[in-house]
Amino acid sequence: MPRRLGYAFYVHPLRRDLVPRPSRRGGRRLLLAVPFALIAAVTVVDVLVPPDVHLGPFLIAAPAVTASFAGPRATAFVGAVAVVAQTVVAVARTSATDLNHMYQIVALVLISIIATFFAHLRERDENRVARLRSITHAAQSVVLPPLPQRAGPLRIASVYLAAEEEAQMGGDLYAAARTASGTRLLIGDARGKGLDAISEASLVLGAFRVTARREQGLPELVGQLEAGVGSAERTRGATAARPDGADEAFVTALVLDIPDHEPVVRLVNCGHPPPLLLSQGRVIPLDTVGTSPPLGLSDVLAADVTVETFPFGVEDVLLLHTDGVTEARDHSRAFYPLTERLAAWTSDDPVTLLDRLRADLRAYVGGHLDDDAALVAVQRVAPES
Repeated sequence: MPRRLGYAFYVHPLRRDLVPRPSRRGGRRLLLAVPFALIAAVTVVDVLVPPDVHLGPFLIAAPAVTASFAGPRATAFVGAVAVVAQTVVAVARTSATDLNHMYQIVALVLISIIATFFAHLRERDENRVARLRSITHAAQSVVLPPLPQRAGPLRIASVYLAAEEEAQMGGDLYAAARTASGTRLLIGDARGKGLDAISEASLVLGAFRVTARREQGLPELVGQLEAGVGSAERTRGATAARPDGADEAFVTALVLDIPDHEPVVRLVNCGHPPPLLLSQGRVIPLDTVGTSPPLGLSDVLAADVTVETFPFGVEDVLLLHTDGVTEARDHSRAFYPLTERLAAWTSDDPVTLLDRLRADLRAYVGGHLDDDAALVAVQRVAPES
């Protein structure tokens, strides 16, 4: 079972090097000191002030505040303490049966009951969302298993960064497959979120895993991936409309072929952010001259599949990513400067590079991603002598 870690970062079972999510229980215990301190302060002051000054109504704030962060039991307990405190004030000043204090006590009991009920509703919704997140992330780990750490002369690292947004999961995807002459890689991003997105991603991944090992060119492989998305969309269109109201489903993708014995990488870009090559202290975007349409849109945007070749030598690192990285924003709504950040890490191996990138991205967005993101780093290593 994959683990859901702090700051909404999701890691496959093979990647257990992150710091676990800080416990919320300890923080809530500290917060409970606030309503108790409020009750104590109001009680003491209300007993000491002149008789015509009444601070008892402020005790209502204690259970109301508690309901915003604690469960129904804690809220009910704080409410009960507040009622006892109000009774102590009434006895100390006049009598518990005094009409003014009696009304205050009754009002405090009613408010405590209401606050406890809303705390129950909030806790129930939190538990439901937590269960949904667990289910969706487990499903996604089945669809998207971790990539192998080695593939021929390549060293590979991958990470999936999950957004903290209800129980939605994105359609980001990646896969690798060995052929007789090299390694083929896929990274993509299905349109939308939820089950529709993961369905599109699973179709592309399934088609890639079935066909990528065959001795065929990248145009034929892209055609097989396109056929998988297109056939599913035609089937869906014949049965039901898409729930989000969109007319077309599509998947942006990069399909790469890295030969074992040739220092190059061949790729087809289907509407996806270009990969970044870290070579000799430089960060080079591998922008293609021709870009093919996203998978699923070939009937709408007719275009030829263009294969382009770029140098990829020993110790070079190739970074593949989805737009969840480059579209991440800080508190000022500025986009994450991926290329500038990578310039300082060009000498890193894939695992170290992704560790640094993940930590830096987490700090940049303040621990919360608005969209899922996938990262794959590939390094060609020198052949063993």
